[in-house]
Amino acid sequence: SRFARDWWEREHGILDKPQVVIHNGVDLDLFAPEPAQRPPDRYRVLMVEAHHGGGYDQGLRSGVELVSRLNGQLDKPVELVVVGDVPPGLRQVFDQSFITWLGVVDHAMIPEIDRSAHLFFSGDINAACPNAVLEALACGLPVVAYDTGSMAELVPSSVGRLAPYGGNVWKLELPDLNALVQAAREVLTSTANFSLAARQHAESHFDIRNEAESYLNFLLED
Repeated sequence: SRFARDWWEREHGILDKPQVVIHNGVDLDLFAPEPAQRPPDRYRVLMVEAHHGGGYDQGLRSGVELVSRLNGQLDKPVELVVVGDVPPGLRQVFDQSFITWLGVVDHAMIPEIDRSAHLFFSGDINAACPNAVLEALACGLPVVAYDTGSMAELVPSSVGRLAPYGGNVWKLELPDLNALVQAAREVLTSTANFSLAARQHAESHFDIRNEAESYLNFLLED
């Protein structure tokens, strides 16, 4: 991502060599919008991270608080589904009746899980180019996140909402939950439009075949 490049250049200087930014790609055949099986009686917010502890607990904290505040503000209850490794102690701290903990799952299950949700929340702060976000978009799953890291490169307003962090993200100050809740409300009240745009955006920008071709063109050019 451009974010990762700029971070590198701030820390190590600009390399006097050819360079190009190529985003990660996603298999659009595997990660597809159908068949979708979203629950009709509630909104499902999904978080997918490999590990939610060890410095990533603030993202989980934001996700739990987000869904807690959304409940009672919409026409249906809101469920949080968490995929990934959550240490038992951390799970005990955050456990709520509206949370479903799926734990670590096989990557082949992620498309089906993505298609079962109404909204993807990316809790990773200053992420370089998270595959989970691209996979969600490819499945037609709108994304909400804080406007940090590479998110502005990956999530235009047509496919989701980015909320201002509201503090010094590099010092991991507490974020602005109110802005995040408002962002999620905007998406959940118009999911069909966001879902269609999410898939189209993934097709246009993150097709793994096109990204692989970009690598080849750059590496093999004279």
